[in-house]
Amino acid sequence: MPKSRISQKLALVSGILVGLLASSALAQVRSTISFDNDWLFLKGDVMGAETVNFNDSSWRRLDVPHDWSIEGPFDAKNPTGGAGGFLPAGVGWYRKHFNVAGNQKDKRIFIEFDGVMANSDVWINGVHLGKRPYGYVSFAYEMTGHLNLGQDNVIAVRADNSGQPASRWYTGAGIYRHVHLVTTGQTRFANWGVFVTTPRIDAKQATIHISGEVLNQSAAGRTAGMQVDLIGPDGKSVASGQTSVGNIAPDQMMTFDLDLTVKDPQLWDIGKGVLYKAVARVKNGSKTLDEQTIPFGIREFHFDPATGFWMNGRNFKLKGMCLHHDGSAFGAAVPLAVWERRLTELRKLGVNAIRNSHNPERDFLDLADRMGFIVMDELFDQWTLAKNPYDYHLYFDEWSKIDVRDTVRRDRNHPSVIIYSAGNEIRDNHADQEKAKQTLRGLVDTFHENDPTRPVTQALFRPNIEGANDYNNGLADILDVVGQNYREKEILAAYKQKPTRKIIGTENDRQSLEQWLAMRDHPEYSGQFVWAGVDYLGEARAWPNYAFSYGMLDRTAHRRPLGWQRQSWWSDKPMVYAARRTAPNTAAPTDPGYDPNEQVRTRVVFDDWTPKDLSPHQENIEVYSNCEEVELFLNGKSLGSKSKDPNDRPRNWMVKFESGTIRALGKNGGKVVAEYELKTAGKPAKILLSTDKSSLTDDWNDVVFVTAIVVDANGIPVPDADPIISFEAKGAGFIFAVDSSDNTDHDPFQATKRRAFQGRCLAYVKTDKTSGTITLTASADGLESNKITIGVRK
Repeated sequence: MPKSRISQKLALVSGILVGLLASSALAQVRSTISFDNDWLFLKGDVMGAETVNFNDSSWRRLDVPHDWSIEGPFDAKNPTGGAGGFLPAGVGWYRKHFNVAGNQKDKRIFIEFDGVMANSDVWINGVHLGKRPYGYVSFAYEMTGHLNLGQDNVIAVRADNSGQPASRWYTGAGIYRHVHLVTTGQTRFANWGVFVTTPRIDAKQATIHISGEVLNQSAAGRTAGMQVDLIGPDGKSVASGQTSVGNIAPDQMMTFDLDLTVKDPQLWDIGKGVLYKAVARVKNGSKTLDEQTIPFGIREFHFDPATGFWMNGRNFKLKGMCLHHDGSAFGAAVPLAVWERRLTELRKLGVNAIRNSHNPERDFLDLADRMGFIVMDELFDQWTLAKNPYDYHLYFDEWSKIDVRDTVRRDRNHPSVIIYSAGNEIRDNHADQEKAKQTLRGLVDTFHENDPTRPVTQALFRPNIEGANDYNNGLADILDVVGQNYREKEILAAYKQKPTRKIIGTENDRQSLEQWLAMRDHPEYSGQFVWAGVDYLGEARAWPNYAFSYGMLDRTAHRRPLGWQRQSWWSDKPMVYAARRTAPNTAAPTDPGYDPNEQVRTRVVFDDWTPKDLSPHQENIEVYSNCEEVELFLNGKSLGSKSKDPNDRPRNWMVKFESGTIRALGKNGGKVVAEYELKTAGKPAKILLSTDKSSLTDDWNDVVFVTAIVVDANGIPVPDADPIISFEAKGAGFIFAVDSSDNTDHDPFQATKRRAFQGRCLAYVKTDKTSGTITLTASADGLESNKITIGVRK
C-alpha cells in the first residue's frame, strides 16, 4: 500500500512565476498550448509599444523562438566585440494579438517564457507584469484579471541587451526560446511544484517519492488530496496511489507527499534514456482539479571521496564536454535536431556527460534525458564582481537566489541532472574571502532547499593564488563536490590534503594528455569536462574571428583531429585515425581562460594526404588509436607496426611523401578491428551531397543537415577547395540557413550560398508542410552539380 504524508505550508500566492511547464495538454482541467506563432517584431526601441492601441501594422510578422542578433551584420564596430561575436545588440520589441474565450472567466491564465535575452519587460493590455534581467532563466506571469475575455488582447515584450559588453560569449537577442499559454483552475499545482525522486532502488523494486505543492486561489477553502499514476516506458500503468485529503485555506499552499513502489524497475543510465511518467492530479472527491505529467528516470548515483562517481552500482569516469548554448547559424534559437546531431557525434568520442556552461536550457535537458547523457547544471559566470561592465554582477544581489530557485525547481525532475554548479571562475573570493564564503553558503543553501537530492559544486578559479587560498580558508569545503578548472595537480593535492573531499574537473584543456592521465590514473578524480565540445559564437580574441575555434567538433558538427584524439582516449570501441602533423602543438596557456595568447593556436594537424608540396619530402603521420597495435601502409606497402603507448601518446611515422593512399589498420589480438584512409586529391571536379537523415517534419525543432563536399573526379575530398556553393530547394521545404566552419566568413547565415571552407559547407533545410518531397541542388562555377531528395512526413 502507498504511504502518504501531508505537510502544510502557509504561503501568500504572489500571482507571478506560476506557470506549469511540465503539464498535460490533454487534461481538461489544464491546457498548455504553444504560444510561438504569429508574433510581431520591431528591431529598435519605440515609445508606447506596450499600449493596446499602438499601431504595429508595419512590424515584421514571425514565429518564436527568434534570435534577431544572428541576422547580423557582423561588424568590428558592434559593441558586443569579440565576446559577442561582433554581432549586433540593442532593443527588440515583440507584440502578439490573441483572443481568450469568454467561458474562461473562472480559470487562471498564465504566459510562460522559456527564455528572453535579456532584461525583459512584459505587459498584457498595457499592464506591466514584470521584469526579468537574466536571459537564461525561464519565468511566467499570471494574466488573470487583466484579460479582455472574448476580445482582442495584446501581449508586449521588450528585450534589451544594449548594455555591452555583457557576457563573455554570444548570447543572442529576443524571445529566443519557446512561449506557452497555460490555463488552470483555481486550485492547482504550484509553479514547478511536483517533485519526483527515487530514494530507494534495488534489483527487485524502486521507491518513487512524489511531492506536490497545491495552491488554492479560490475565495473559499478547498478540500483536496493528490492522486498519482506511474506510467512505465511501455505506456502501461505500473503503480498508483492517493494521499489523504487536507483543507487548504484561500491563498494558501499545502504540500502532499506520496511513496509508490515500482516492481522490477528499468533503470535510467548512460546511453539508456528509459523514462517513466508520473501523472499527478489534484483531487476533490472524484473531481480532478488539476493534472500534471512529469517524465522521470529511476536511477541512483553518488560521489565517493576515494573512488569517484557511481551510478546504479557501477563506478565509472564522467567524460564530459562543456557546451555553450548557440547553434551557429541558428544563433541562440536552436532546434533540438541541431543538439541531437551534436550529442550523437560527441557520444562517438566516448562522451557521457555535458556541462551546460552557465546557461541551462529546459529543452536541452529533455533531450539529454532521452539520450542518456549526464548533465552538470551550471548557472553563473559571475557573482558580485564584474568580468564585463554589463554582465550579471549588476543583478546578482537582487536576483541570484530567485534565479537559482526557479532554475532548480524547473530542472530537478530531469534524471540527466546529477549535480549543480554555483558558478564558473568566480572572482569574488580573490577580493573578499569572507564575503565570498557567505555568498557561496547562501547559494548552496538555496540549491539544497529546492533540491536536497543533488550535490553542488563550483568551477573554482585559481584557488591557490595569493589572495584566494580556497583550499585552506574553508570556501572549497562549503561545496558537496569540489570542482576546479584546469590545474589538475592542485585539485589532486587538495584531495591529498583532505581525503574526505570529493573532487571533479569542471573544465579541462582540450589537448592536454596530462589532464586526461590525471583523471584516468586517480580513482578519486571522478571526471572532467573538456573545453569545449563544439565551436561556439563569441569569445573571439580579435576581428576578423567571431567564434571560438578549438572544439572537438566545429560549428557544423564535423569532427576535428582533436576529437579523434579524444576518442582514442575515451572510447571503448576500437578506432584508428591518421593525419599529417606539420609542427608541434602550440604550448598550452599558462593561465587557461585568461591567457591572451590562448586562442592563437596555429593549425598543425591536417586530416588529408594532399600537402601543398606534392614533391617527395618527409611527412609526419600521426595516428590516434585505442587498439593494441597499428600498422601503417603507403600505397599498399607496410611501413611497420607500433604498439599502444601505456600513457596514450600518439603513434608517429616519418613518411616520404608520394601520391596515393595512406592506410592505418588497428588490430587487437592480431585481428584488424578498425581502419582509416587518407588519399591524395586531384583538382576539384564536382560536389558530393549527404544528409544526416532522409526525412523531416514541420516541427520547429526538426532540421536536416545537408553537407556539400568538394571532391575530385574520383570522389576524393579536396581539402583546400573554396568555391562559392549555391543551394536551391524545390518542393515541400526551404533553406533556413547556410554555414561552414570558417570563423572569419562574415557573409550572412540567412542565405542560399556559402563559400566552402576546407572543402565543405552546409545548408540547413526545414519544412512547413506535412507531406511531399524536397529536392535540394548544389552548384558552383566549374564544378559538376549534384542534387539530393528529402522526404517530408507528419
